Amino acid sequence: MPSPSDKPPLQGLSASEAAARLGTEGPNLLPGSAPKSTAAIVRDVLTEPMFLMLLAAGGIYLALGDRAEALFLLGFVFVVIGITLAQERKTQRALESLRDLSAPRALVIRDGQEQRIAGRDVVRGDLLVLHEGDRIAADAVLVDGQLEVDESLLTGEAVPVAKQAAAQGAETPDNASRLFASTVVTRGVGVAEVHAVAAQTAVGRIGADLATTVEPPSALQSGSRKLVRALGLAAVVLASAQVLLGWWWNDHPLLDSLLSGIALAMAILPEEIPVILTVFLALGAWRISHQKVLTRRVTAVEALGAITVLAVDKTGTLTVNRMAVAELATDGPHFRAEGASELPEDFHRLVEFAMLATPGDPFDPMEKAIQHFGRQWLAGTEHVHVGREPEFEYALSGDILAMTRVFASGEPDVHLLATKGAPEAVADLCHLDPERRSAIRCQVEAMAERGLRVLGVACGRWKGAAPGSNQPPPWPSSQHDFDFDFLGLVALADPPRPEVPAALAECRRAGVRVIMMTGDHPATARAIARQVGLSERPQTLTGAELEALDDAALAARLRHVDLCARLKPEHKLRLVRLLRARGEVVAMTGDGVNDAPALKAADVGIAMGERGTDVAREAAALVLLDDSFARIVAAIRQGRRIDDNVRKATRFVFAVHIPIIGLALVPAVLHWPALLLPVHIVLLELLIDPACSIVFEAEPEDADTMQRPPRPVADSPFAVAPLLWSVLQGAGIAAVLLAGQAWLVARKAGSPNKAARWCWWSWCRVCCC
Repeated sequence: MPSPSDKPPLQGLSASEAAARLGTEGPNLLPGSAPKSTAAIVRDVLTEPMFLMLLAAGGIYLALGDRAEALFLLGFVFVVIGITLAQERKTQRALESLRDLSAPRALVIRDGQEQRIAGRDVVRGDLLVLHEGDRIAADAVLVDGQLEVDESLLTGEAVPVAKQAAAQGAETPDNASRLFASTVVTRGVGVAEVHAVAAQTAVGRIGADLATTVEPPSALQSGSRKLVRALGLAAVVLASAQVLLGWWWNDHPLLDSLLSGIALAMAILPEEIPVILTVFLALGAWRISHQKVLTRRVTAVEALGAITVLAVDKTGTLTVNRMAVAELATDGPHFRAEGASELPEDFHRLVEFAMLATPGDPFDPMEKAIQHFGRQWLAGTEHVHVGREPEFEYALSGDILAMTRVFASGEPDVHLLATKGAPEAVADLCHLDPERRSAIRCQVEAMAERGLRVLGVACGRWKGAAPGSNQPPPWPSSQHDFDFDFLGLVALADPPRPEVPAALAECRRAGVRVIMMTGDHPATARAIARQVGLSERPQTLTGAELEALDDAALAARLRHVDLCARLKPEHKLRLVRLLRARGEVVAMTGDGVNDAPALKAADVGIAMGERGTDVAREAAALVLLDDSFARIVAAIRQGRRIDDNVRKATRFVFAVHIPIIGLALVPAVLHWPALLLPVHIVLLELLIDPACSIVFEAEPEDADTMQRPPRPVADSPFAVAPLLWSVLQGAGIAAVLLAGQAWLVARKAGSPNKAARWCWWSWCRVCCC
């Protein structure tokens, strides 16, 4: 890409210089929270209720003089600490690998070539190439181009700040050319030289910690913790009653009664559940990353299984995002690129001004297609203006869906105007009569029905006297203040992705409703919807219709809408909020700076990895690394598998806890010898049960995973109804084991201790099966 202005090509640092500085000064990372230390992990383990009870039981055995049992119990503390350390390190590595994937990236110039590198690899002296939507990787000085930058992160001011290139030879750049790490480019293109990285940046100096965010607990994790706390309270109450029952009513020694009470409390407390959820969600995010879907927030994994509405962009998600100019139209002639050998003279001016209205090295695929077409078909003519830079630009806005670039014409105080945008917006700027507008509308409809994306192009001249010899003229505040001449239409083709029809069919079988949201013409959107199999007769809602409806009417209309066309970013935010207000679980895709509010408002915001801006990626919970719609469907499938396996593991935990409680409680009430002592419960609670539970994480998806509706949001795995069957299963197993002990004791078949051992080994076999 050429530099933003017509200057000699920039070289930047060499690869060897950059590597040397990276080795000397370290990576471009803000001070973040360090991984949990071994001492902190051990402290957390020892303060868990389960382990406090374990230590208490070991102390009681020592008091009774049974050193073997005491050492056995206390030895398990070290075993569990070792297992916890290993699991913590494994989870930490998985999360770190995800953070590495999601780290901001930067476009730099090195050895005269543009390279996209990780933000952590940016060093002092690097040349950053900045576009709209980029988050600036380091403190820098603008050396070329013009930008507007959102510095609200540092200043709190929401109004973007204009930035100009620093004067050549200036030793101390002024604030108008200084750029700061973590701020966002909202407009323009520029090249900046990095002056400070990592802790030396303005953000680093004030101690902001943006590199690491604290992951809030998901609803599932919060619910599980409340359940564990409630059962913990119940365990304390019942264990206290057990101690009093054995000591006061049965005249057992106090220490024996304490052991019995500790055994019951350990049996009641489902310590495995928080561990299961943490491991399942973390490893689930890691597995989803193998589908080329990056999880930026682990809590999104939980929501994937409940998604009911999927709102997706058309361009790049349902289509391949490789646009090409397919047709041109003026007042009379019509040109089709397919099969043509040359461009007729009648279309030269249309293509010339379409190119002038487009940046020389654009980021947008549509603008790339226009520049490529012009350079191919107008090569060798006077209509190609390589390196010509505008004096001023009017950006696309919500009020006017068109952009205008102003150029010097070569005549004193006369300026050339080049405009492109939505055909109806450009026609409005040209103040065309109704008959001409109707003819243009018919042309646009015909092109759009063939699935083409259509732009209008116009030109104009404006005379503005400069107030001073070296000053630009006072530019009009609006594009409506110019006089334009309508030149014609440029139609671009973007074919659908071949995998989309099958993915949409899978969504229908899974009960997930897909709504296309696009800024394109309604006819273009309908054509693509038919091509990908979204609907043969798609129900369409336009941005203009949306604005005319109140929330109640719009919510009613949304029940039947397949696609929304001519949308603005604020429209998407309103649609997401209304869908969520109706109880839908909404996933939404977006790629632009202005999509960030809607991505945040959605239950699962999904940003584009290839064409998305840094701002959109940071607002989203998931990032599609290849922008493919099929990847979203694969992530939903994985989310449902994880949700199913969490429920299986939870049911297993409750099913095995009921017999443990029964075997710890009933013998004490009936004056039988204790079946389960703390040492037995340690084996069950801390080794056998968790090991069996974690196995469920790797369970493959069920055959009907994507052939049933999404689970209701309120359908918690900890609700009474889904757990009732597990409780009944556990009660049945407990009854069988207790009946076996009763039969053995009644027949005096050996000692009661043998009966206890029979129940113990029988229960171990049940757990392992």
